[in-house]
Amino acid sequence: MLGIASLRSVSADWLAFERPLVDDGQTVAGIDEVGRGALAGPVAVGVVVVQSSAPPPRGLNDSKLLSAAQRRALVAPLHAWAADAAVAFTSAAEVDTWGIRAAIALAADRALRQLRVAPTFLLLDGRDDLLEPRPWAATERPAGWSHLPHARLVHGDRRSASIAGAAVLAKVARDRLMQQLAQAFPDFGWSSNVGYGSSGHLAALRELGPTVLHRRSWNLPRGQ
Repeated sequence: MLGIASLRSVSADWLAFERPLVDDGQTVAGIDEVGRGALAGPVAVGVVVVQSSAPPPRGLNDSKLLSAAQRRALVAPLHAWAADAAVAFTSAAEVDTWGIRAAIALAADRALRQLRVAPTFLLLDGRDDLLEPRPWAATERPAGWSHLPHARLVHGDRRSASIAGAAVLAKVARDRLMQQLAQAFPDFGWSSNVGYGSSGHLAALRELGPTVLHRRSWNLPRGQ
């Protein structure tokens, strides 16, 4: 089996990390989050599973470099390309309870639990190890993914097709949810800022104070 040390690449090849793994018989899951820096709403984690070296959908890129329309257009092709995929959330209240890193890890755990195709190797975006044991609620224990071989890729959403695809799916799902929630809380501009700290969002927080969907443990502007 390939070791993590062999997964070093500066290639522009979107499958530079996945290809040697799937050629070695691995089922690879790329994992990425969105919503880490938002003031309101959940954190979302996407997982994309690949079992072959088939090329990823045309136009795939770091989700931050794509327009909303481009991301939405990639959803169906990503599901057709991937062996499996899932998106899961942790709420603002869970972010307050566990902290942002643990909340992301919990969303990753929930997404992995949804999969029908079990991965044997995980590619994680960034430096954080989402598989470390965390102090979950007593009713929701980690599923034990930490035993799987895995690698952390800094800027993985610009280097790995499965990670980039996971980020796109998570971003589309989270944006859609925030736009739905905006109907119940129209003063905060979530239909456009999707919970991030835009000037209009900050102004509404200063005037109205936080809602039940804000991350109240964060340093939010206080209402008058």
